[in-house]
Amino acid sequence: MYMKIPHVLNRRNRILLKELVKTDFKLRYQGSVLGYLWALLRPLMMFAILYVVFCKLLRIGGDIPHYPVYLLTGTVMWSFFTECTLQGIQAIVLRGDLLRKICFPKYIVVVSATLTAVVNMLINLVVIILFALINGVTPSLSWLLVPLSLIEIYLFSLGISFLLGSINVKYRDITSIWEVLVSALFYAVPIIYPISMVADVSATAAKILLLNPIAQAIQDIRYNLITNEAITMWGYINNPLFMIIPMAVVVTVLIIGAVVFRHKSKFFAEEV
Repeated sequence: MYMKIPHVLNRRNRILLKELVKTDFKLRYQGSVLGYLWALLRPLMMFAILYVVFCKLLRIGGDIPHYPVYLLTGTVMWSFFTECTLQGIQAIVLRGDLLRKICFPKYIVVVSATLTAVVNMLINLVVIILFALINGVTPSLSWLLVPLSLIEIYLFSLGISFLLGSINVKYRDITSIWEVLVSALFYAVPIIYPISMVADVSATAAKILLLNPIAQAIQDIRYNLITNEAITMWGYINNPLFMIIPMAVVVTVLIIGAVVFRHKSKFFAEEV
């Protein structure tokens, strides 16, 4: 009997996680006229505005093959990172009633909130692939490497969610501060502009940008999915020590976030 208990608990947690993801996804679009279509429309509308302003009016990205797909990919991946962190940071507070009523590992609440963002991203990834094929992008084996970059973005987002989410339980200003910070960071990551524009001005600035895990992952996705002319850290930075920095940042943030979350989770039921 003793040996079966861990298995039962793990199975119970998996079922709970699955149900929370399904519930979060349904509630997010409940009451809206378009329903689940908003999972597609939100990033597409943002892409359309950016495309008109920066591609048609400002003529940015004309030297990049398949620039519309290039821009759409960056927009969707940034939306994934933003949604994942915002939902994860607020998860404990929003699920306060559940935490007070049921005893289960608290991290499941955060993971379920971030996995809802993963579902939205996967839906949009299908759109990106279809758009790429229509735009003339040739499928290749490098497409199989894209999931690795998606996992990197998710783990980084999860680490931030654990860290800031545990602090947000007591200091609710964290959510608002992160929203402002994410808006500012949008322009510090090569989403709307190609990183080649930065490299033309300052090679050092371009290298610093590529040390950001989100920028590095998005550029890798663009390189593997769209065009080998996209600048990546692996082809632009020759120093092996610098090349491991983005991965080290992801692992460090995830570990620190998990440790802080585990320490503070003991008091969540009292503080929520």
